[in-house]
Amino acid sequence: MNDQLIRKITEQVLAELHQTSFQQHEQGNTAEEVQPTTVINSGSIPIPIGVSARHIHLCREDLDVLFGPDYQLTKIKELPQPGEFVAKEVVTLVGPRLRALEGVRILGDLRPVTQIEVSRTDAYALGITPVVRKSGDIKNSPGITLIGPVGSIRLEEGVIVANRHIHMNPRDAQALGVSHNDEVDVRILSAKPTIFGRVQIRVQENANLYMHIDLDDANSVGYDENSFVEIVNGEVSKCCWQG
Repeated sequence: MNDQLIRKITEQVLAELHQTSFQQHEQGNTAEEVQPTTVINSGSIPIPIGVSARHIHLCREDLDVLFGPDYQLTKIKELPQPGEFVAKEVVTLVGPRLRALEGVRILGDLRPVTQIEVSRTDAYALGITPVVRKSGDIKNSPGITLIGPVGSIRLEEGVIVANRHIHMNPRDAQALGVSHNDEVDVRILSAKPTIFGRVQIRVQENANLYMHIDLDDANSVGYDENSFVEIVNGEVSKCCWQG
């Protein structure tokens, strides 16, 4: 069975599920309900998947320490989100038990605060306790030592396991019936189809529709280049993510 046929069948099944879910939702509403349920209206839109291996986002100050004053990152590949790219430069991470991960790629462009994103497997290898956070939420996260070709830095915090999230622009969000910081369930269409819950929606102007998962998640679902994701028809959770 080819990919086109699989996708067509998937869309038909999801459309039928959506209709059933909508009918149940309409029948279940009563005058006593305080908050209406939001129902996703376009769950069959396929969303590309990006797998994020361990990487680091550096601030200007830390880049200068690791690579030298006024150092400029060397762009080798554009990333799907505007302004983001893979740099040629790498660093070494050293955990509290002197366990190291070498060749950790830097992603550009520079950020206000340095943030390191690893998988849970990486965290255990480094000897640190993993914490799942949204990007930018590094308060009270584990620290790490960074070693570059010129210098080294000891960070008191900054290592996170990034939460599962989907980037999209306002037009995508409207088509999918979701808003910034909503949480949704998604179905990964891959060699090992899987439902992921509590996936954060990130809406930004000019963002490209793309879901990010880490290497642990990718391996667990049998990810390959033909894999994609769809939001599961049903309720949208108005969640606690800030920012």
